[in-house]
Amino acid sequence: MNSLLRPPLPGPSLCARSRVSPSPAVGRLGSAALVGGGRRCRRGLAVASSAAPSWMEEAGVAVLEEGVRRNPSVSDSYRLAGLPRPNATVLEAQGRVCTGPGQTRPLGEEQAMRVLDTILRSAMGEIKEEPVSSAQLGAFFAGMTIRANSFPEATQWSEGERRAMSIFWPRLVQVLPPEVKFIADPEGTIMGANGLTGPRYVGQGTGEMRLVGALREVLAGGHLGYEEVQCVLKDILPIGSNSSSTLVSEALLAAFLIGQRMNRETDRELKAYCLAFDDELGPPPVADVKSLTHYGEPYDGNTRFFRSTLFVAAVRACYGESCLLHGVEWMPPKGGITEGQMLKFMGANIHLSPTQAKTLLEDENAGFAYLNLQEACPPLYSIIGLREHIKKRPPLATSEKVQQFVRARGRESMIAGFYHEGYEDPLLMLMRRRTVHAGLVVKGEEGALSMTTKERSAHASKGLPVNHCSGFRTPNSINSSETDGIARESFKVIVNAQELGFESTETPRTDRSILKNLELGLAALGGEKGAAYDRIVLNAAMADHLLGCSGAEDINTALDRAREAIDSGKALRRLMSYIKISHKVT
Repeated sequence: MNSLLRPPLPGPSLCARSRVSPSPAVGRLGSAALVGGGRRCRRGLAVASSAAPSWMEEAGVAVLEEGVRRNPSVSDSYRLAGLPRPNATVLEAQGRVCTGPGQTRPLGEEQAMRVLDTILRSAMGEIKEEPVSSAQLGAFFAGMTIRANSFPEATQWSEGERRAMSIFWPRLVQVLPPEVKFIADPEGTIMGANGLTGPRYVGQGTGEMRLVGALREVLAGGHLGYEEVQCVLKDILPIGSNSSSTLVSEALLAAFLIGQRMNRETDRELKAYCLAFDDELGPPPVADVKSLTHYGEPYDGNTRFFRSTLFVAAVRACYGESCLLHGVEWMPPKGGITEGQMLKFMGANIHLSPTQAKTLLEDENAGFAYLNLQEACPPLYSIIGLREHIKKRPPLATSEKVQQFVRARGRESMIAGFYHEGYEDPLLMLMRRRTVHAGLVVKGEEGALSMTTKERSAHASKGLPVNHCSGFRTPNSINSSETDGIARESFKVIVNAQELGFESTETPRTDRSILKNLELGLAALGGEKGAAYDRIVLNAAMADHLLGCSGAEDINTALDRAREAIDSGKALRRLMSYIKISHKVT
């Protein structure tokens, strides 16, 4: 049946309980929901059911009480110390004009005048607190230039923007640095007689000159080749290093990153971003595990709803499905709750090398690991601050979710979350390029990986629904493709909670509170039934089933296996062990 995405198998089947989508390519699967009520005690940590051992509750309470003493409990507090903040007036405008051909919202005359006046006063040194940064100038003017050169009429410059620019540009051209004047009018076709710098500008140094050449194509709305993108990235990153080859203007780099996203990256451009720094630390270590899943959560975290992946990893590790998580403590634009924050709050070592992560994956008391981008890929970590100043997500926000910082001797799979339509197929393309055996992209809540147990409203917004999944895996049939030596079958499915026997439940809100997210997750691993418990079970079992993991051919068996890992205390014990072992690994 298409909704199962797998051939009929012996034993209990979901087929009798699932609805088939009208489209043969898209199925529907059951999901999870609330099974029992819950109650709270001691600093808000939920108490496990009476059948659960007392150590399970005590372990969760102890780790949170110690975490409160050591760490801030709100995600915003993990922003890197010392990072200069962007100018709010210009940043708001960037959110409108530095986006795609169909999403851009032209500025009205009043706002355009205010933005350009802010830029002028900042360039003249009149704004001392939160001046407009070089990166903001690069991103804003790149957005304006690409809109003028290649966007459809509806999202090109408004009349108000034209009037404001005609007033301010003659003064701006006197005070802006040459690289910004180049970005604003690279060919001298936008600003008239006041746009003569662009055609003559070449940049300084080899890396910057290569970047300027690439930018001319990007600012015209064009695309680059795979090698060209890779060469630019390797020339200019990491920023802030002492190497003369990486001393490039942040305005140029910001213009390049946001410009490529506004032009909607081609597959070859995304592959270049994805693979550019694979060899940065040498060949990745190979873990001696039978199965490894690479989790690609959005690096900027969750700001509203419960984030379940850390707890899902602890569950899946209990039955031999090793999991590698990767990310950062804090990332713009959302600056939400991340796995790095939660692990740090609980006292784990979050600064492991890939080799140390390999050791944890192989450890029978752990079986999962977390890697910080700071250790896994320093060049990409170096531009976190710049990413805050360009406002919108760059191509790296897609490619960083599809990384292989550690390999496995056994089977490898990848999971990545997405929100915006148009990035489902590119993510799967990147996964296939990684030559993994199975890949899965999920439209979870907030664009993250967590599928929900909440029933979809009849008034839900248009577009792909939450719990939409698509992917590929090693087939059980001959209807598959094989382009890189690995045979795969493709699938699409919409996971429906109620068809798996769960009630519809509202997703627990965390609203940037790391403590609340951990309370929910640890209570669930402690055995308390409720919305968080069900989401952990759902996401663990569906990953096993859709990725084609051993023992998960039947969805009901996969769900039971995930519940047993929690109810037995194994998953919580594994998470507590990880916190200790992460400090001992060498």
